[in-house]
Amino acid sequence: MTPPSARHLTVNGTALWVEDAGGDGPPLLFSHGLLMSGRMFDAQVAALQGRYRCIRWDHRGQGRSADVSGRAISIEQVTDDAVALIRALALPPAHFVGLSMGGFVGMRLAARHPELLRSLMLLDTSADAEPAENVPRYRLLNALTRWLGIRWVVGRVMPIMFGRTFLSDPAKAADRAHWRAQLAGNRPSIYRAVNGVVEREAVAPELGKIRCPTLVLVGEEDAATVPAKSERICALIAGADLVRIPGAGHSSSVEQPAAVTAALDAFLHRVDA
Repeated sequence: MTPPSARHLTVNGTALWVEDAGGDGPPLLFSHGLLMSGRMFDAQVAALQGRYRCIRWDHRGQGRSADVSGRAISIEQVTDDAVALIRALALPPAHFVGLSMGGFVGMRLAARHPELLRSLMLLDTSADAEPAENVPRYRLLNALTRWLGIRWVVGRVMPIMFGRTFLSDPAKAADRAHWRAQLAGNRPSIYRAVNGVVEREAVAPELGKIRCPTLVLVGEEDAATVPAKSERICALIAGADLVRIPGAGHSSSVEQPAAVTAALDAFLHRVDA
């Protein structure tokens, strides 16, 4: 389904693919995870676009956004892109949903640009730097991706991106095939975004600055950013709520879309009230 507005928008020196569902409701922004695109929020946008102006975009160097040069796309660059996009669209303070890498962006936005956000929803993410024990494995997979293409490592990436329920449930076979194909379709240059994620600095010291209503959501089977990471975020953001999603791993919005949508919807109702 083509949204009412889907286009490349040039901000911060790059062309981002932006999908804007339109409407008169408050803006609700969706920021996706590494190796994914804004389409990982299809279910949530479909459910919420009647009340909210749902806007999602592909981060630079990912999805349908323009490719870039250089060795790495830093989280700081991606955050600056989000700031520039919000300002280019002249949005009032927006609700923000960020999953994994999108959560890295959301925490930085809320701490550094509080005037831009009405609320913050963090899904399957972490406020810490990448754990040292993960770095060698991710660098190896990234090197293989750069030189051979990601389809050669998709089998090893799937258990990082998805939980055991999604990977083993016969009823989800078609969904697994779809998302495996989506991962395999990434450009070899995706290694630049991976470098940025692996090399990110911790944002935990800044979380005490966040004052907007915050929901932290995590799949109980998340192996990439384990539930303890979400508990730590909740402890560092005053008044944050924690929701755990059974049967979901690191890509909860596609693994358990109904449960994630219900949690977001309930939180948004409380904020709007």
